[in-house]
Amino acid sequence: MPVEFISAINVNASNEVNGRGDPALDVDYLRRYARVLEDGGFDYTLVPYNSTFHDPFAVAAALTQFTERLKPIIALRPNTIYPTVAAKSLATIDQLSGGRAVVHFIAGGSDAEQAREGDRLGKTERYEREEEYIRILRKVWSSTVPFDHAGRYYSFEDFVSVVRPAHGSIPVSVGGSSDEAYRVGGALGDIFGLWGEPLADTRQQIDRVTAEARRAGRTDTPRIWVTFRPIVAATDALAWDKAHRILEILQGRGGAGLWSTKQRWSGTGGPANVGSQRLLEIASRKDLHDRALWTPTATATGAAGASTALVGSYETVAAAILDYVDLGADLISIRGYDNLNDAIDYGRYIIPLVRQELAHRAETGRRGQVVAQPPLADVVTARGAAT
Repeated sequence: MPVEFISAINVNASNEVNGRGDPALDVDYLRRYARVLEDGGFDYTLVPYNSTFHDPFAVAAALTQFTERLKPIIALRPNTIYPTVAAKSLATIDQLSGGRAVVHFIAGGSDAEQAREGDRLGKTERYEREEEYIRILRKVWSSTVPFDHAGRYYSFEDFVSVVRPAHGSIPVSVGGSSDEAYRVGGALGDIFGLWGEPLADTRQQIDRVTAEARRAGRTDTPRIWVTFRPIVAATDALAWDKAHRILEILQGRGGAGLWSTKQRWSGTGGPANVGSQRLLEIASRKDLHDRALWTPTATATGAAGASTALVGSYETVAAAILDYVDLGADLISIRGYDNLNDAIDYGRYIIPLVRQELAHRAETGRRGQVVAQPPLADVVTARGAAT
């Protein structure tokens, strides 16, 4: 299967660069953003979940009606919806979209965030519950007769759903960097999501997922998804100027508000989840890793999510992405700090460069070089189209 690209949907124009805190869903903006992603060659877009955010099921259903090809990856926290209900909701969206739905499981990395919606299970239990949840979903999608379930976290009798996924099932994505995440994702995931780390660290994580898949008796392995926040421009020098401007903005978000770095960990003094801990440890080693992986953005945001950048010209960043493809990444998530403008740039320059190189390899059996950088006039045109 070819390498595919993921973004993340925005429901309004607020982002980490402009610092707007508007909570309202802007339907026209959502439609435009979805079309930018589809026209730019993205294959998927993550519809995120947070206790304060809009309902991802509703947002995913809407964006499928604005697009023909783009696949929504619907983030789901098991504490928020019963698995039989989620199975039907996901299958409904899958039917609405002609078989495009994907579900991404979030076990929960913050006890405080989980407690906001009444979930007080510990981390190990949250992953055990996630495992049971995934197994229930798949049985609901495959069963044609009523069945009972008596598990540790869920129990029901005589259930059957007539709402079927368009292609029989729906891809399941699992993310995380803990032993529990590797175990559940390696055993049950169709996709396993990682945040952008240096190549050697990423290799270690892929090996862990593979080992857990083998331990579970699988002959296949999950497709690997790696997430970056690229900062790109026509030349390396321009990209680094842009990167330092963005870093100054992120470092200044210390007060109250939607994009505050102080409030992200709710006064706990640091992240509880292993993924964020790993990013901060990696950032403490040095700022720049491998070809283009830049970590001060993780430090500035408290590594509250995917936050490491790839910095450079279109060619530099495309080459850096190919380094991860060569490592075994099947899906590359790229979303910017200036979301819409960056999505336009990625679709116009980064995605075509990566795909051109992969097509060259397939045709010739050897690696080549990405094409020459586009003229600056094209960059100005792309930027103007987004403003």
